[in-house]
Amino acid sequence: MPINFSLSPSEQSTRTAAANFAQHVLLPSRTSYLQHPDHPSRFQATQPAYAAAASAGLLKSLITKPHGGTAGSLVESTIMVEECYSVEPSTALTIFATGLGLTPLNLAAQPHHAEFFAPFLSGEGAPLASLVFSEPAGVANALEKGAPGFQTTAKKVGDEWVINGEKKWATNSAGWDFKGCDLAAVVCRDVTEPLEENQDPKEKVMIILVTRADLDRSGPDAFSLIRHISMPGHTSVSGPHIKYNNVRVPEKNVLCFPGQGAQVAFGAFDMSAVLVGAMGVGLMRAAFDAALAFGKSDNRNGAVPLLERQAFADLLSGIKMATEASRALTWKAAYVMEHGPGDYEARRELALAAKVYCSEAAVKACTDAINAVGITAYDLNQPFSDLLNTALVLPIFDGGNVGIRRRHMQQLMLSPTYDAWAATYGPSTQ
Repeated sequence: MPINFSLSPSEQSTRTAAANFAQHVLLPSRTSYLQHPDHPSRFQATQPAYAAAASAGLLKSLITKPHGGTAGSLVESTIMVEECYSVEPSTALTIFATGLGLTPLNLAAQPHHAEFFAPFLSGEGAPLASLVFSEPAGVANALEKGAPGFQTTAKKVGDEWVINGEKKWATNSAGWDFKGCDLAAVVCRDVTEPLEENQDPKEKVMIILVTRADLDRSGPDAFSLIRHISMPGHTSVSGPHIKYNNVRVPEKNVLCFPGQGAQVAFGAFDMSAVLVGAMGVGLMRAAFDAALAFGKSDNRNGAVPLLERQAFADLLSGIKMATEASRALTWKAAYVMEHGPGDYEARRELALAAKVYCSEAAVKACTDAINAVGITAYDLNQPFSDLLNTALVLPIFDGGNVGIRRRHMQQLMLSPTYDAWAATYGPSTQ
């Protein structure tokens, strides 16, 4: 198979459109939200930019074609994410988090779930979706044998499911008015019957779709926001601590019945792992471009521009090489996830590798850019501290590298059927 990294016409079109959107919508959004003093009001200030994304068909592009959307390839998605993250990551994350919220539906929706896609296909308003997964006590160990499992529960009562529990860090989950988003894919534990001795906790995991209409119908106490979380990076993103209290939904809202939910939830995070890799590439690219411009224009009161100093150039060349390597890994992971070679576990390993490697490389790249520029990088009028603050979350969100992603890689390597290079060369014949 020939290896060609040239962008196809469709990929080039995606890059051009994403770059234009980033410059003309996302960047002005940053100027707007930075006028607000606190995290919640900054989030709400991004709603016009989000609505512009919906109007431009960007939300529709987060839905696969079988479900009525216009989504392209996963490679095209990585290109779009990189372009947006290199310009304005915070507003962009709110948009891409809706994509994560819709991913379980893309993977598992049946014809009767079509109504849940409708708001995001219309191109109207600013509908928010959220994959509601993480919990205040953490979820990294919740599904191991003997663990209690997810603390957010669902119980079958008549022809309805009743949801109770607290969630945290689920981007967009509170909606624009902090009373609930338009669509939440809630990962929870079925407690209709107790967990049997030695039963795998995964057999109880399910995903239930909760709409804003469901929350309103369940009463004023059904949804509450316990705390807004302020973060050093992504300072316009909402990922609060929330609570569901006797939220009642009809059975048609069940996306994944008990025993099916874990596979779909982790499948969604396999897809997002590749996109986090692209986020890292976008931040590395921005750090390099800003440091390069500084190095060409500033001599620090010396005889030559900084770029002629070997120490400065060595740091920049390291950032550039790491960016190129990270982009190549991300593109490969995206292509392999959809086309192979290798079985799903082999392809999944590359997605995990992209998330881990690129997220950690982004932190180092931003730090190296700061060291190259020096004390000037500490000025908030420069982009470097904001880039670093944004990069710092990449290794610990979307499945922390230490607690989740590297452990998943370890589990793959421990498998008796592990085929280390299947995602590159195809299944081993030995």
